Amino acid sequence: MLSRARPGLLSPNLRRHVPPSSQQRRLLNHFISRPEHPIEPPPPPPLPDSQAPQRFTLAVKDNIATTSPLPTTCASSILAGYTSPLEATIVTQLRTRGALLSGKTNLDEFGMGSHSTHSAYGPVSQDLDPKTSAGGSSGGSAVAVASGQVDLALGTDTGGSVRLPAAYTGVVGYKPSYGMISRYGVVPYANSLDTVGFLSKSISPISNLVIGSEGRGLWAEHDPHDPTSLSPSARKRCAAQREGYRQPWHGSRNKIKFGIPLEYNMAELDPRIRTAWAETAALLQDTFSARIVPVSLPSTKHALAAYYVIAPAEASSNLAKYDGVRYGQRDENAATDAAAGGVLYAATRGKGFGEEVKRRILLGSYTLSSEAMDNYFIKAQKVRRLVRKDFNRVFALENPLHAPETFELSELPETVEMEDKWGPEEVDFLLCPTAPTLAPRLKDLENKSPVDAYVNDVFTVPASLAGLPAISVPMPVAEADGQGQAGLQLIGQYWDDARLLAVADVVAKMLQR
Repeated sequence: MLSRARPGLLSPNLRRHVPPSSQQRRLLNHFISRPEHPIEPPPPPPLPDSQAPQRFTLAVKDNIATTSPLPTTCASSILAGYTSPLEATIVTQLRTRGALLSGKTNLDEFGMGSHSTHSAYGPVSQDLDPKTSAGGSSGGSAVAVASGQVDLALGTDTGGSVRLPAAYTGVVGYKPSYGMISRYGVVPYANSLDTVGFLSKSISPISNLVIGSEGRGLWAEHDPHDPTSLSPSARKRCAAQREGYRQPWHGSRNKIKFGIPLEYNMAELDPRIRTAWAETAALLQDTFSARIVPVSLPSTKHALAAYYVIAPAEASSNLAKYDGVRYGQRDENAATDAAAGGVLYAATRGKGFGEEVKRRILLGSYTLSSEAMDNYFIKAQKVRRLVRKDFNRVFALENPLHAPETFELSELPETVEMEDKWGPEEVDFLLCPTAPTLAPRLKDLENKSPVDAYVNDVFTVPASLAGLPAISVPMPVAEADGQGQAGLQLIGQYWDDARLLAVADVVAKMLQR
């Protein structure tokens, strides 16, 4: 394992340049590569002064492609020093909007992890004594924002990899609706789940970029290079069924209904987070007269297992290309690969990939095998449909990508109250914790099993499986030695991102008082 970028891999102008006053920040290990000076955005086209781009500093997770001089390593030895010939669409979009590229951030290798510890460049920490997890896999991006080094950071969210670090570090982490933001130039982990996400200290910078004004936000920009990017016609159709895209949403806060998922009140939930969750719900009732409605998402208990079948299966296919022939570094010290069944690149992949990546490749390869596919992968896809169906049932808005569905009331738990004979009350947003625990110490993670780390994704995975927008905002929690920080997650119906960001902004400001 490499604790720092290997000598010779980075050009002189990419040495880790950190001002003397920032030596402690450097020890947090949240950047993999940084230019000596932020990379300037391209010259903008002539625009009126009122539309001129506002400059801001941007950090990019190192599995999102940038061109020379910044490499794209995915925090993996197999891609050490790799420079992409292309720039990710989202990076280009933000640079044309005034972003100054400040560096590439550390992560779990290929985005596979929950604590940013599975990196060839060493683990990320959000503080020094004791070293505390920054969450994963976008932990480097979260720390770059939390430490004040950048205004905005890009991450990727496959099963919670933006929201979980945001919760641990006390910043805002937003995962858009699947298909809204281009994935072109993002090194894929699981194609049907990967989403570019945003981290910032407040919601307004994110909202200004994604929603914008007068239809000029990122939401309106289709990317023909990305097959998962929603078409222009689909974007217009979805936006026409939602509020807040063409003009700012100014709906009544008093009419907002928040759903409290009964299944999220699990035994493993930290009592301090449970208390803060309940107090936030009560505060919303008292401050804005919001309606708090218990809802049931029965398939939630199977969502985590389904995710850890689907995601590794897709990863095993996506990572097959890294063989040291077409991509990555060859293991030139190996005499021959013949001992490994004659596979040309066995030694290279064995040495180049970290333990967690190899674990997920093996898991994914098994679930896709002929003897296991029906029992695992196919069943996981069925669970995924049930998860999406649960969300569609509880939201007042319909999913614009799917035909209206009918639901069996007999399937609901007896604890769910009926609004009328037609079924339970429907809600605008779901309100729940982002993670079941507070940020653990890195030392404590050494004795944890991989499954223990996977459980941290239990509240974030369902929205990812359904492709829904979700955002984590800082939520204060009471601790014995003072006030700690957790994350409060808001989940909206598909393409209801504009309202979600507006309501989350109100909630976040309420919690900061």
